[in-house]
Amino acid sequence: QVQLVESGGGLVQPGGSLRLSCVGHGIILSRYTMGWYRQAPGKQRELVATVQSGDGPKYSDSVKGRFTISRDNAENTVYLQMNSLKPEDTAVYFCNAQLLRTSKWGQGTQVTVPS
Repeated sequence: QVQLVESGGGLVQPGGSLRLSCVGHGIILSRYTMGWYRQAPGKQRELVATVQSGDGPKYSDSVKGRFTISRDNAENTVYLQMNSLKPEDTAVYFCNAQLLRTSKWGQGTQVTVPS
């Protein structure tokens, strides 16, 4: 029974901030490359940020300088700090853990930034 559980989504005004959390259950997240993805209505799922074990984070150009991915291994949690939110950030955000041929996805959490 492996689960990735995202939380922290909600409705935030433009310019506001949210912190998304991804808690691993039955999986040790520090062993995995962790990523945050998002999918807006009518669009394909896209990579937002990723961090490998023993390496620095990478970000899509659209969020670089505004979002930060981080780990708290003691809490078995990966975060996505989102600042300066824009309406175009509105999407369902998904947590992903990948190691070799194993890939796990969370259920998603909705982030809405009204225009």
